[in-house]
Amino acid sequence: METDNLLQYRDEFPILDRCTYLVSHSLGAMPRGARQGLESYAQAWDLRGVRAWNEGWWSLPVTVGDRVGEVIGAPAGSVAMQPNVTLATALYLSCLEFSGPRNRLVTTAMNFPSLLYLFDGVSGAEVVRVPSEDGVTVDPERILAAIDERTRLVAISHVLFRSSFIQDAARIAARAREVGAGFLLDAYQSAGTVPLDATALQADAVVGGCLKWLCGGPGAAFLYVRPDLAGTLTPRLTGWQAHHDPFAFAPPPIERAAGAWRFLHGTPAVPSLMAAEAGLEILALVGIDRVREKSLRQTTMILERCDREGWPVRTPRRPESRGGTVSIDLPHAYEISRELLARDVIIDYRPGAGIRLAPHFYSRDQEVSGALDEIVRIQKDGSWKRHQDRARDTVT
Repeated sequence: METDNLLQYRDEFPILDRCTYLVSHSLGAMPRGARQGLESYAQAWDLRGVRAWNEGWWSLPVTVGDRVGEVIGAPAGSVAMQPNVTLATALYLSCLEFSGPRNRLVTTAMNFPSLLYLFDGVSGAEVVRVPSEDGVTVDPERILAAIDERTRLVAISHVLFRSSFIQDAARIAARAREVGAGFLLDAYQSAGTVPLDATALQADAVVGGCLKWLCGGPGAAFLYVRPDLAGTLTPRLTGWQAHHDPFAFAPPPIERAAGAWRFLHGTPAVPSLMAAEAGLEILALVGIDRVREKSLRQTTMILERCDREGWPVRTPRRPESRGGTVSIDLPHAYEISRELLARDVIIDYRPGAGIRLAPHFYSRDQEVSGALDEIVRIQKDGSWKRHQDRARDTVT
């Protein structure tokens, strides 16, 4: 009989009764409270109309940001909610100048492509992309060696999306400070499953989102800026919600608000923010340390089974280097992934990674082992072959 006190929260996620859900690295399961948040939004719009702005809507980017801050170790008033991580990162980049001898932006080739596209478009920046030698990890020594007095910003992912490799953010942040460079951490694949303390890390900025491990759905990303730094920055990407008195409708130049408000822009996405609150509340109750403990246990289960089956893995073995996902690079991995989805085993596939499985705190051990059993059955019965000629799906 499985004894796991984190399963007491399982009933809060209705989809878990209908399928095996192992894709929280891509989209966390929806809590019941998210539906209630959306219903509250609809009710307020219906019954209160424009008055709802004064009754909580307007401040949601900061009040929800404070809930995120509890997860990532950021003080109240330092996290501003954003529509997505690309925009959150662009907003922070708009505060910086890349000119003169200090114009390098150091990142890695394993960062999420959306941010690499963004970095390539930064005016005046010389982008240094540290390569991966094995397609799984990035040698931290190579990152450290790339950071010097010419570096304006170091921007890395805490956990790599393809391989789930945890980068040594503390060492890299310390090296950036040593040479007078800024440090931006993308915590999208860590917040909610790997402990993170933005304050202790002394990161200049952290971006991430509620979409994945925080079970908050799309449209609720975040930007944390170190409080002692925030007041010195002037975002060029801005808007009326960043004004200290937005309803004065004053002409330019903007008189900027303090704290997280400084990093807002246009009218906030109220439904997304109200939907995100439930997942953050549950994660606060569960505690990230307990999530991490269970994640390491279940990902170890997956790795041990892969070894027994002889399946190649594109994820680090060492627990301290592994996030919440295991990537299995099987022959015909894409076609097998399509058959798993057809059998209501919800995973995803990524080129260069293979089939990605991501149990979360609400996952049962037997679901994890059952998904691996299903892969064996698919390999044996050859059902993957029926997906050989189909067009590739866009997301999973």
